[in-house]
Amino acid sequence: MLSFEKLFQTTLFASALCFATIATKAQKTQLPVQEIWQRDYQPFRIAGNLYYVGTYDLACYLIATPQGHILINTGLEDSAPMIKSHVEELGFNFRDIKILLTTHAHYDHAAALDTIKKMTGAKMMIEEHDASVLSDGGNSDFLYGGKGSLFPPVKPDRLLHDHEVIKLGDAEVTVLHHPGHTKGACSFLFDVKDNKRAYRVLIANMPSILNETKLAGMPTYPNVGKDYAYTLNAMKSIKFDIWLASHASQFDLDKKHKPGNVYDPQAFFDQKGYDKALADLQRQYDKRLNDK
Repeated sequence: MLSFEKLFQTTLFASALCFATIATKAQKTQLPVQEIWQRDYQPFRIAGNLYYVGTYDLACYLIATPQGHILINTGLEDSAPMIKSHVEELGFNFRDIKILLTTHAHYDHAAALDTIKKMTGAKMMIEEHDASVLSDGGNSDFLYGGKGSLFPPVKPDRLLHDHEVIKLGDAEVTVLHHPGHTKGACSFLFDVKDNKRAYRVLIANMPSILNETKLAGMPTYPNVGKDYAYTLNAMKSIKFDIWLASHASQFDLDKKHKPGNVYDPQAFFDQKGYDKALADLQRQYDKRLNDK
């Protein structure tokens, strides 16, 4: 099993390779992506009305309510059929998805949003600082922009802001703006409950630093270093019972849950793992800052 740091570096390399070679949809080419980004993974109930519906590594989450559902992240462009299958395998109607969210507007988390929006009629909501990137399919991304659309563009129906609350049925999801990885990167904080207790859940956008990012400042993102510093500090004080992330490898999903395991929310109680992951990212940030 790879260590968190090695997994982190592998993910960064693959992400950089993917973005460096991707073409516009009109000039579609085979994308060099990690196999685990596309590998199927059996959907399961995490806690209460929260479910995992993503791939082996690209994490997607369903918050189910009687009034409709919230889908967070979609993975690669061809992941839509897999996500639909997962939602239906869990017993839910795919067309009951009413709200689409993403932790940040990068290809590996947002590329199927356009397809799923068209399939369900759901409202697309995104943190305001990532709205232009989503709208032009990544062309205005501060690192990889200027090459045309890198994924199918999606027009947001609602712009979100730090600490804004998204409501659907009995679900109330708080947006936490955690910029750096992208300008509008965000985490989501909310409660779910089963017949035993309530659980405070954090879906964390872990502030990983891509190889091309210059913390001293980028031409279209001069405050990127300051934003990372803010995010790393802000994330240390969040209180939760369960933490999850944009990539399953970031929170060791394969160690905490195996396909066929019984329902066990406490498998995802991992304050120590969260603290260690943030400490690793803080060290990487400090090193990159000093290496400028």
